[in-house]
Amino acid sequence: MTDRHGAGVLTDAQWRRLAPLIEAVRPRGKTEHHDLRRTIEAIVWRHRNGATWRAIPAGLGPWWMAAQTFNRWGHLGVWERLLSLAQERGVALGMAFLDGTTIRAHQKAAGAAKKGGPQRHATRARRSAARAAASARRPA
Repeated sequence: MTDRHGAGVLTDAQWRRLAPLIEAVRPRGKTEHHDLRRTIEAIVWRHRNGATWRAIPAGLGPWWMAAQTFNRWGHLGVWERLLSLAQERGVALGMAFLDGTTIRAHQKAAGAAKKGGPQRHATRARRSAARAAASARRPA
């Protein structure tokens, strides 16, 4: 299951099935990718692990190359075309799960008033009243 990079991202059999699909949909640029398989493996690794781009192992190439390729291909619609082509050819795809969990911030992070301190809203109201009184017109 481990490939030549030792990361175990894609087997040779998986790459043989995936490579012609990628070649059919990827954009042709001025320069070709130095190692397209390594870049695709870095993108797959990042999405399997839910890690940040910078956490991609060094054996999968520079993190910025994978991030740049992923973003550019997203803007150009390459991923949608790849999915459509894979579905047309009957390639078995894995499942994806989306988590809709809501994580609430701590009350202090949400701007709540501190215990024992002056109330934020009351202070703001007093300052506003003081400004209004100071700027009021005086009868002549």
